Amino acid sequence: MREPLPADMFDELCPSSLNPFRFGDKWAGLIVRCLEQGPRRFSELRVPLSRVTPKVLTQSLRSLERDGLVKRTVYAEATPHVEYELTPLGRSMLEPMAAACAWAEQHWDELLDARESYESPAHLNHTA
Repeated sequence: MREPLPADMFDELCPSSLNPFRFGDKWAGLIVRCLEQGPRRFSELRVPLSRVTPKVLTQSLRSLERDGLVKRTVYAEATPHVEYELTPLGRSMLEPMAAACAWAEQHWDELLDARESYESPAHLNHTA
């Protein structure tokens, strides 16, 4: 039995939310991280990715599959189910993603300050 994914894996204060580097769509990097330890069912992915609608999660998984980063396996057993897992190409993303996450964590305060400054009333009035 595999260890369940923690529900708070990507909480609101996770550096990944500030990471300016994108790997695929908005959720692709988080999906790759969820699959880092091995295959997962859709319902397992929904736990830490609760902010993602099922429709968007499906679209992201299909995109990752199309790009050769994720493999989708259908098990036609008594209780049919589907599992998603990283391909070797998908696994090759783990190291650069870890570097991008470490960078975002190191520059967390600067990123937050820049976003707050950008969204301030003074900045918004200046750009109008």
